[in-house]
Amino acid sequence: MRSRTPLAGVLAANAISISGNSLTLIGVPWFALETTGSPGKAGLVAFCAAAPVVVSALAGGPVIDRIGRRRVSVVSDLVCALALVAIPLLNRAGMLQFWMLCALMAVTGLFHAPGETARHVLVPDLAQHAGTPLARAASLYDAVSRGARMAGAAVGGLLVALIGADTVLYVDAATFLASALLVLTTLRGIPAAEPPRAAPPLNLAAYRADLREGYSFLLRTKLLLAVDLMVMVTNGLALSWSAVLLPLHAREELGGSAAQGLLVAVFGGSALAGALLYGAAGHRFPRRPVFTAGFLISGAPIVTAALTDTVPPMIVAAALGGLGAGVLNPILTTAFYEVVPEELRSRVGGASSAAVLLTTPLGGLAAGLLVESAGLTAALLAVGGAFFLATLSPLLFPVWRQLDAPVPAPAAATPKEALSSSGPSTPAPVPGRGERTPRR
Repeated sequence: MRSRTPLAGVLAANAISISGNSLTLIGVPWFALETTGSPGKAGLVAFCAAAPVVVSALAGGPVIDRIGRRRVSVVSDLVCALALVAIPLLNRAGMLQFWMLCALMAVTGLFHAPGETARHVLVPDLAQHAGTPLARAASLYDAVSRGARMAGAAVGGLLVALIGADTVLYVDAATFLASALLVLTTLRGIPAAEPPRAAPPLNLAAYRADLREGYSFLLRTKLLLAVDLMVMVTNGLALSWSAVLLPLHAREELGGSAAQGLLVAVFGGSALAGALLYGAAGHRFPRRPVFTAGFLISGAPIVTAALTDTVPPMIVAAALGGLGAGVLNPILTTAFYEVVPEELRSRVGGASSAAVLLTTPLGGLAAGLLVESAGLTAALLAVGGAFFLATLSPLLFPVWRQLDAPVPAPAAATPKEALSSSGPSTPAPVPGRGERTPRR
């Protein structure tokens, strides 16, 4: 029996969770700057939040499969809510030390990636359950996420200015609680959201086999590998911008957190428009040139920030950059679902998440140190130039031509008995199914 409720529930839960992420993106850097006054320490907080994300993504795929995607999503959101609400509570009690802030942000990073992956890999099954074409569901998923990011950024910037960064973290925690409640109630009875009944217990040998199967598939699939290598670089650069360079630029040259919230909201709103436009008409165009052009202009705000200290040019750059970024996730998500079979989605999605997040812990840390040693303008030029060079790879390497017609990975050389029994050892492509995508 078809029903749109599960898909709508996941879209709503993801929107609420991402709006909370936007609050974190604005509230935590400002909280760190207000309480420490040091760009280097703000970068260290960003490092502590990002490094555990890589760890959980590296090892979390098999756990998601065995525990169940619904349970993982709910537990992830609940733990993030508790960690975030502890920061202002400890601060107001006069007990918060810098190492505690780093540790609590590390907890949110450790639990955030599995929950996001669990929701992301459910989209094809929920689209089929709702009778919705996959490309449309993928575009909706990204468009809703973009809209939430826009709203969260706008509200977050205003709330930091009006009630303070520590109070914003209470609101952030509430968004994670709401997301957990939605997933808990709307995904009840959905087989793909529950742990597989026939799967053997998750012992160490089975865990290693599951983990190896996901990474083996990723390494054999040239297109996925090329995407992950490129996004790994750009994600690290993007985090240095969002966690350190943009807050500093807003504080020192643009007038404060409200300007930061406005810019992130404009970027998110324009990205929402780009995602919706691609969902409506993107199937008429080859994916690779659209993807390449979108990625090239998505870095416009970073370079523009190095050249201006006023808000209007930054708004124009944010609008253009957001429009380009809006087409990226629908393209890559659709290609991912086309290549990766349902049985391996969590494992390959986790492996892909780990790959694209490898450089994010270094992004904020390096940006903070670069600002302190070379100045804000030099740091902006360096990060913007590196981002531009990285986005040229689809024009230079032939493997990116597969983006227009994804092909499955070749058969694994590993014997079947060495792999998990919960998925085939030589997966074939599943039509209409398919990363991990860049989160911009």
